[in-house]
Amino acid sequence: MKKPILFAIDDDPQVLRAVTRDLRSQYRSEFRILSTNSAKEALETLPELKKQGESVALFLSDQRMPEMIGVDFLEQAKKLFPDAKRVLLTAYSDTEAAIKAINEVQLDYYLLKPWDPPEEKLFPVLNDLLEEWQANFKPEFHGIHLVGYQYSPKSHTIKDYLSGNLIPYRWLDIEGNEKAAELLETNSLETGDLPVIFFDDGSYIKDPAPIQIADKLGKGPTASETIYDVVIIGAGPAGLAAAVYGGSEGLKTLLVERRAPGGQAGTSSRIENYLGFPNGLSGSDLARRAITQATRFGVEFLSPMEVVGIDVEDQYKTIRMSDGSSVNSKAVIVTTGVNYRKLDSKGISDFTGAGIYYGAAMTEAHAFKDKEVYVVGGGNSAGQAAMYLSTFAKNVSIVIRRKDLVATMSHYLIEQINKTDNIQVLGNTLVEEACGNGRLQKLVLKDHESENFRDVEADGLFIFIGARPYTDWVHNSVIKNPKGFIETGKELSKYEDYPKTWKLERTPYLLETCSPGIFAAGDVRAGAMNRVASAVGEGAMSIKYVHEYLADSNL
Repeated sequence: MKKPILFAIDDDPQVLRAVTRDLRSQYRSEFRILSTNSAKEALETLPELKKQGESVALFLSDQRMPEMIGVDFLEQAKKLFPDAKRVLLTAYSDTEAAIKAINEVQLDYYLLKPWDPPEEKLFPVLNDLLEEWQANFKPEFHGIHLVGYQYSPKSHTIKDYLSGNLIPYRWLDIEGNEKAAELLETNSLETGDLPVIFFDDGSYIKDPAPIQIADKLGKGPTASETIYDVVIIGAGPAGLAAAVYGGSEGLKTLLVERRAPGGQAGTSSRIENYLGFPNGLSGSDLARRAITQATRFGVEFLSPMEVVGIDVEDQYKTIRMSDGSSVNSKAVIVTTGVNYRKLDSKGISDFTGAGIYYGAAMTEAHAFKDKEVYVVGGGNSAGQAAMYLSTFAKNVSIVIRRKDLVATMSHYLIEQINKTDNIQVLGNTLVEEACGNGRLQKLVLKDHESENFRDVEADGLFIFIGARPYTDWVHNSVIKNPKGFIETGKELSKYEDYPKTWKLERTPYLLETCSPGIFAAGDVRAGAMNRVASAVGEGAMSIKYVHEYLADSNL
């Protein structure tokens, strides 16, 4: 945390040196000491200090200064730092003005020059004032501030990027937060500029894209090499495991992720059935640990960066990125996982990001304190989200097409849900329509058996349905099943196109696609088991086959 500031202003260099010396000798362990001999310079500095999130505890100003009298300076300083204590340094002849200033600018104290010895005439006074200031002081959050509208899809996109990449920030809703309005006013911004992200150095970006934030924070996705042993596309559990094993086994490894590490698992508030963590762990914690482990082994990580295609020439693969750049690799592992399937009910697309979210329970939960929340989906992700949301929301309702959760959700989660008073399961129920004015306010629910409809008040809707593989970008020579999942290994032989693309004498390795040297692991692979542990296992296993491929190909 930054130290609060004690600011001394006096046009007499000798007096300024003396007061600065005394302040530093007594208070430098707890406060930063700033000083200047120009009141105008001090006033020019204050807005910058405000933008940078600094806190001023006390102003100590001389009364008689040629540029501006001390009382006038303190009156203007008060506008930017209203909670700072204000002390006037005066000569005996100025005491009447000082007394008058007590009422005019709420002066806290005036001190007569000279103040020797400071132990008797300066420090006791300042100690009392600073103790009072400290008692009411609430430290500023020093870091990124994001100002926007709660029910704005653009604001949600930025929050999702920051939280997914474990970047600390403070969210400020312009409609209910005084600090948000203050930041706009201080930086001469308008609500039409929102969302705006403010950085610790006082700079800001209006309506930022994730890539701009990454560049500003020094996390811009730029590959350092022109060719890698293996490029892993997707940083879910499978991709993270592949990266850890690739790096630890000496392969020059690049991991590319379009959003944030962890994939769908990274959004889980609590994974309780993962081996070795008896108390469970959050998906973000798992992702953080894995990224730290991978980078320790020298793995490069590019995020946010989207892969748009893979070109194969001879035995080398060129991975094309959305920004026009490309990297070359000897082998590729596709671990892009799955996306939640879109809910196509009427009105859903109108409020996506404005009360309706796919996943994102951890990102948005705080905004739904004491509100009515609905969760669509009967899998573990939906159950974990419902449990997390229940600690904030007034009520959480799980909407499922089936009669109950038994066939789709782990037993331990069902038990937790049954024991949570503010969670109810609405079986045989569908979301027919979403309604609202600028944001979600109401849902129309349909009973799947009786065909009856009913309206319910709804502040938030979180959707966790189905699994749609993220493979649209994968070129046509890689065989996918009718649902879009990538086929690998012996299953490829049942496809007519297999002989057209596979020309090697050996058969494909277990996780290898019909394009030699391109592998698939985790949920994106046809026939994969949708569990974090199995994805991690496949990611680790894929590196074994990469080694065999490189040896077989003499690469």
